Amino acid sequence: MVNQLIRQTTPDIIYRDCDGQPMADNTQQFRRIVTIKENLEILFASRDDFVIGGNLLWYPVEGSVKTRQAPDVMVVFGRPKGDRDSYTEWQENNISPQVVFEILSPRNRTQEMINKSLFYQRYGVDEYYVYDPDTLEFSGFSRSQDSFAAIEEINAWVSLRLRIRHGRKFITSVELYQPGGQEYQRPEQEHQEEETALLQLEQEGKQDQELLPKLQAQGIDVENS
Repeated sequence: MVNQLIRQTTPDIIYRDCDGQPMADNTQQFRRIVTIKENLEILFASRDDFVIGGNLLWYPVEGSVKTRQAPDVMVVFGRPKGDRDSYTEWQENNISPQVVFEILSPRNRTQEMINKSLFYQRYGVDEYYVYDPDTLEFSGFSRSQDSFAAIEEINAWVSLRLRIRHGRKFITSVELYQPGGQEYQRPEQEHQEEETALLQLEQEGKQDQELLPKLQAQGIDVENS
């Protein structure tokens, strides 16, 4: 009798792209997340080695599906732009996200935020920012060797990674600023300014058309003047 060898196979590990949690608990939190993400997209639009994720699951350890976080906003430099179901670090040249933003909601618990901070600290995040839209409190932490150090003067702080200033207005409106203080405009702001400029030109043109007959009646040659 010939014993047939049974080939042992290891099932593929599935790194899910959803953790079953909502992206945001309320409209205010969602608006803050989208604002930060879109402002950063505009800021680094010219770079090809920039990845930004909103509630994207990040797996830092191959083989461990439970070791994961889904930051509200995370920024990665050194990886090509493109869509991703999740961020599996070993498939991204072992480059971890360098900057993380978390927007608090009433559902967040102290222990949960402590666990997130320890996770980001352990797995290589350089800058970690937390914003509470209810209290308008904005805090930040930067890497000092193997741990986080609180950023004392957050209003004057210039991000070493993003090269932007998180001034006091960031706390109230969640806008991003260049180091010199100039505000980055969102697309709707740019569109509104364009419409205002076009309306002004139309009004000026209408005034010129009304003035032309009056000048001609006085014998003034406008075309050759």
